[in-house]
Amino acid sequence: MQSLNRTTVSAQTYPERIIQFGEGNFLRAFVDWIIFNMNEKTGFNSGVAVVQPIETGMIEALNKQDGLYHVNLQGLDNGKQVDSIQMIDVITRGINPYAQFTDYLKLAENPDMRFVISNTTEAGIAFCAGDKRDDAPASSYPGKLTQLLFHRFKTFNGALDKGFIIFPCELIFHNGTELKKCIRQYIELWRLGDDFKQWFETACGVYSTLVDRIVPGYPKDAINEILEKIQVDDKLVVKAEIFHLWVIEASQSVADEFPADKAGLNVLFVPSEKPYHDRKVTLLNGPHTVLSPVAYLSGLDTVREACDDDTIGRFVRRVMFDELLPTLDLPKPELEKFAGDVLERFRNPFVKHFVTSIMLNSFPKFKTRDLPGLKIYLERKGELPQGIVFGLAAICVYYRGGKRNGDDIVPNDDKATTDLLLHLWASRDAQIVAQGVLAAEYIWGEDLNRIPGLTALLAADIDAIINKGMREAVTALLE
Repeated sequence: MQSLNRTTVSAQTYPERIIQFGEGNFLRAFVDWIIFNMNEKTGFNSGVAVVQPIETGMIEALNKQDGLYHVNLQGLDNGKQVDSIQMIDVITRGINPYAQFTDYLKLAENPDMRFVISNTTEAGIAFCAGDKRDDAPASSYPGKLTQLLFHRFKTFNGALDKGFIIFPCELIFHNGTELKKCIRQYIELWRLGDDFKQWFETACGVYSTLVDRIVPGYPKDAINEILEKIQVDDKLVVKAEIFHLWVIEASQSVADEFPADKAGLNVLFVPSEKPYHDRKVTLLNGPHTVLSPVAYLSGLDTVREACDDDTIGRFVRRVMFDELLPTLDLPKPELEKFAGDVLERFRNPFVKHFVTSIMLNSFPKFKTRDLPGLKIYLERKGELPQGIVFGLAAICVYYRGGKRNGDDIVPNDDKATTDLLLHLWASRDAQIVAQGVLAAEYIWGEDLNRIPGLTALLAADIDAIINKGMREAVTALLE
């Protein structure tokens, strides 16, 4: 079988207009896939030069294939299974700035370059005071980007039409704000001058974004079948779910230059990403956190099994649609559509998402994903959301340990939390467990026993799970 490259297959070549920091699975299955669709459907006509953000990476493998690779999309689309394979041809070349620093800086000399996109992990957007202006390159991503911006500023004598539109995709809230803060710190540290500072603030835009797509990566288990279908040896195949969402906090003028929303893609240009951040955390991460211990203690192992189970599936839908959804402020039809999409993602037959992986550090996850909804529901409805509280009770019982189907239950959390639960469960008293967990201010930042009725309801749920078993307790809750 022939290797995949531009001599063995027919592929388009596009003018370089985008610099991308990061060559990993997510960017290739998300951003580059989106750009591919924009080229195909809107005439965007843009190629991507990929920069390796750290010293070791995949640039060599990417260049061996001339930037070509296949994306395997799998999942449910309106209830129908989809399993598609598509070759992506938007990457023109890869550059390792640690070995090709001159070539890296020359990217800034291209007058057609307009966009910078990145995903350098959550730790990538950081300021390093030890970085020097003449490092080749600076160690941090913001440092490298500042070097590139300054070189462009000098090359075009501060021309205002030669700024960059910058979309960070790192998984932190307000990633654009954080990246801009770091660049400003480098401008001061390296004394790059007021003229450059003014050019950066005026000519360049750094826009916060929210990205969402599950990308399992290289499909090791199915690769032989995929290679047989595509009839070339692609060592960079990447598997992803069908669902995708890119929320960009930017104006219509930016959307006009980057017309992803005109390509039939789920890309939104909005005044603020916060409502969409809250929606994702609340309606995707929130149900994950409470369904996992309920499913596990019911004898189920994956998110899909939980959603397909008659009883646990009803519990998941109750928490999602009846308790968490009413706590959000976006239009109800929009929230219901998103929640429906989330359920399809949970039920993806091509992804085995084990609930035990979700239950890592369950208490801090409940604090950020479910506790805000609990408080808002109580404020708006005048009563506690019983499904959410039941989920917290299930977490408490899971942290008791013991056995399930003959296997040891071993909660994975920091030692302070596991020790606390071990101490509380030594009492064998649901009331003591409930009070002790809710009083753990190092977890919650407050004493949750002060929330009216929460201690009694949590204790009752813990008692029901212990004495009736999870399935009977869930059934009683739903009835």
